[in-house]
Amino acid sequence: MSVLRLELRRSAALGAALLTVVVGLGALYVATGRWSGGWMSLALTTREYLLLMWPLALAAGAWQGRREHRAKVGELFASTARPRAARMLPVLGAMALALALAYLLVTAAGLARIGTAVPYRPLATFAVVTGVGVLSLVAAAWLGLGIGRMLPALVTAPALGAAGVPLIFFSAVGPADWLAAAISPVHGSSSFHDYQTVDDRVSAALAIWLVALAVAGLMLFVAGGWRTRAAAVAPVALGLLAATAIVPRDPDVVTWPVDPVARELVCTEDTPTVCVSRVHANVLDTLTPLARDGLAVLAKLPDAPTAVQEDTRTISFEEVRSVPRDGVVTIEVRIDGRGELARPDSVVRAVVGGLGVAYDGTCENRDDVVERAAASWLLGREPRSDVGVVPGMIEEDPGINAEAVALWRGLRELPDDEALARVTAVRNALLACQDPAGLLSGSAR
Repeated sequence: MSVLRLELRRSAALGAALLTVVVGLGALYVATGRWSGGWMSLALTTREYLLLMWPLALAAGAWQGRREHRAKVGELFASTARPRAARMLPVLGAMALALALAYLLVTAAGLARIGTAVPYRPLATFAVVTGVGVLSLVAAAWLGLGIGRMLPALVTAPALGAAGVPLIFFSAVGPADWLAAAISPVHGSSSFHDYQTVDDRVSAALAIWLVALAVAGLMLFVAGGWRTRAAAVAPVALGLLAATAIVPRDPDVVTWPVDPVARELVCTEDTPTVCVSRVHANVLDTLTPLARDGLAVLAKLPDAPTAVQEDTRTISFEEVRSVPRDGVVTIEVRIDGRGELARPDSVVRAVVGGLGVAYDGTCENRDDVVERAAASWLLGREPRSDVGVVPGMIEEDPGINAEAVALWRGLRELPDDEALARVTAVRNALLACQDPAGLLSGSAR
């Protein structure tokens, strides 16, 4: 233990850990909205930033690996009776401990921000995903140690750091999805929906590969001759073979899989019913009165919807095409950087916006201009652009809102019964997947 403490003080371990923490926290807190929605979002986002942290660990290991060459004490140490592996273990332990703590500290800083605000906490999966992230940094550092000792040139560490970013990136996007899942610590970590997780079989395959890399680095680092260095290829080959043997081939498992528990609906006990996914249950109280205000506006229409629920469909083609239930308005729920409901002022508009008719992925007869004008008449206010109102909307064709305003003004000039009849006709057309163009225009009948 005293030798380990000495290595922590004098080696590159603490410096590498500090740099990892700075880079990891900086990346996390630049875009808190990407992970403030849940524990798994945080775990996946932290794993994604291994794109930056992994090359740093690799370069730090390579820098440390050339220490004996830099100090010109290799021959002196080789002449001692102490086994080479025994001399190297404290360095390996120091690098592993420091970088593991650095990764956990970055994760803990994220948890400190969202821990109590998020009700859904999949502890087991979170621990596995985080543990694989820790293992990846240890593997990078040990591999760097081995390469740095084998190639103790001054340029080795910066070259490995520079090459590490494209290596990680292309290992995640270049091979087939199942192979990328088995060898890249960042594959599948980009958040595409709030119910995203990592299958345990994928984590197991990746862990096997990372252990193989760590063992190869260890062998290179303690090697006393070319035979041991050549033998370091064996764990890499065996690890790749084992990882690819157990990794699933199903695209729905290896790419953005869904956690069904996170997607379960949590609903109000009273009516009108408002439901959100379990992972967003903390915003139900905020969303409920706003959603009910939207239902009250839609109640002007015959056979109006009587419930609102979060749209929990993901990017899966089959799910996008699924048809929402009759009488239920589906809306998207987004979480802001503080873990609260993003843009509460957009909820009523979201409920009323499609006149209570959700897009099912198949009907092509949707008309944003007509729907916006009809919804604005129901809301009793002039149509507005979605930019700056709807979360995620950053640009829009300005002509859409101008045309909607013109239609809205035409509706305002009609008697209320006539205007309501036209808006109802638009909704009926949407329900039947018919073109609503022209239903709002024309003179009063």
